[in-house]
Amino acid sequence: MKKELYIIHGWTYSIEPWTAVVSILRSKGVIVHQLRVPGLTSESDAVWDIDGYVEWLHSELAGVPEPIVLGHSNGGRIALNYLKKYPGSFRKLILLSAAGINVSNQKISLKRRVFKIGATILKPLKYIPGVRKVLYRAIGGSDYDRAPEHMKKTLQNMLESDKNLDLSDIDTQTAILWGRADTTTPLAQGRKMAHDLPNATLQEFDGWAHAPYITHPNELAEAISKELAS
Repeated sequence: MKKELYIIHGWTYSIEPWTAVVSILRSKGVIVHQLRVPGLTSESDAVWDIDGYVEWLHSELAGVPEPIVLGHSNGGRIALNYLKKYPGSFRKLILLSAAGINVSNQKISLKRRVFKIGATILKPLKYIPGVRKVLYRAIGGSDYDRAPEHMKKTLQNMLESDKNLDLSDIDTQTAILWGRADTTTPLAQGRKMAHDLPNATLQEFDGWAHAPYITHPNELAEAISKELAS
């Protein structure tokens, strides 16, 4: 029986960085579907919220019985919220450095507070070439800085939705893959997800940061293959 995998990418404007991992998986006989998220890799001028993305995913998976879904970063956030509304829909969920929850961690909380404050303070500087880009990078807000206005609002909606996500009743079999060097979604989030999800396993990888599909494609493809076979 051939394995199929549906990938929901993170906050990126291109699926090209996934090319190596997808090629390796396909060479192993896996049928890979790379979903294009509206506003990111699929054109959309709308402001999205988590409910809108859940319904987008529902339409993408229409007619697919019990898919295996991999969600990276924001893609993991979408997948988790999907399972809240449509429980038991996936055969298996693979979370790669997923977003979607708040962690009681001073470093993470501080970063988010600084991010929000910085967005307000730097708004008047948007017409000064180069200044805003440098300052956003300094506070870790490069995703925000690169986003068009409607996607800045979308990103704010995504962060706001994290306050309300309770994982305790998502009983789908879940494999959590996380890099110990990830500073975008720190490992503390992965460990909390593994604790809160009733049917989850966590694997931690040395050297992986937030985008192992770029830096460690062979290792990531091997880890995904093992999850597809289990």
